[in-house]
Amino acid sequence: MPASASAAPKMINNRSCVLAVALAVVLCGCGKNEDAPQGRVKQPSAVEGMALIPAGQFVMGSNKTDDTGLQKEYGFVNPLYVDEHPPHKVDLPAFMIDKYEVSNARFKAFILETKAPDPPSWVQNGYNVRDDKLRGASLENLRWIATDYFKIDKDASTMTREALLAELEKIQHQRDKLPVTGISWDDAYSYCRWAGKRLPSEAEWEKAARGVQGFEYPWGNQWDVKRPNTGADGEGAEAVAAPGSYPGDKSPYGVYDMAGNVSEWVNDWYRPYPGATYKHEAFGEVHKVVRGGGAGEGHYALSSFYRAARRAHAEPATISTDVGFRCAADVR
Repeated sequence: MPASASAAPKMINNRSCVLAVALAVVLCGCGKNEDAPQGRVKQPSAVEGMALIPAGQFVMGSNKTDDTGLQKEYGFVNPLYVDEHPPHKVDLPAFMIDKYEVSNARFKAFILETKAPDPPSWVQNGYNVRDDKLRGASLENLRWIATDYFKIDKDASTMTREALLAELEKIQHQRDKLPVTGISWDDAYSYCRWAGKRLPSEAEWEKAARGVQGFEYPWGNQWDVKRPNTGADGEGAEAVAAPGSYPGDKSPYGVYDMAGNVSEWVNDWYRPYPGATYKHEAFGEVHKVVRGGGAGEGHYALSSFYRAARRAHAEPATISTDVGFRCAADVR
């Protein structure tokens, strides 16, 4: 957020100001004529923590088909890939997108400033308890919190106050680094506005993930189970990793975790692509689009779920332990 000015600006005589501006224009013009290469256009640059995606066309969607019968084999309700049809060219202006998924720590800062409600999962696991509240709690309450909410794998009844505080604060600081999940589309939208940004469009997300080359996965066209976080290293919430923990899951523009870790809300309603023949009851202003694969298990670890063109969708009020988001911004 922009910092407030520390002091009121001084008033300047209008005539002096005009003369000073005129002199500055003359001096700048002289410098440009003598030193600057002619015809060079200044290129936009990304702000810290964001990747710049250049303006231009890319091919969105795919013509992929379920040739191996995955729908029947795994009992999927909807056919695979058909909502990605047909591939079509999209021309986008330059934009910026977060290199990493929004973390718990950043979302907590938003909640503290705006007084927005905590995600339900934070209430259930104790992440909503602030450090100052922990330090002010009695030993009896600390033991209760550690056992019933944090569910530590130690015997809290034998731990000292200092040991309990150290353990709980260590857990909280580890959680700070994880991507926020269990939030609705409206929560994600509100956070991005608070941060001076916005949710990326579905087209922006896909271009940032696969580049103008139209990669199948952010890193290329060959599936490599070791590159994204598919959840193989943990179960449930423990399967999610801190953003950027899997450097192999990086797009051509240097954007991380667009294949695995957590899926992500984007701005768009779930609609058919131009020229599509496939119909779905959730098309229209019913579901919002969710992009990217999560740290799934079983059939959700199939390579199909980590493709850059894959589309998922859910009602805007839906909350899930494997859905988070990242923000985008216009280039000014």
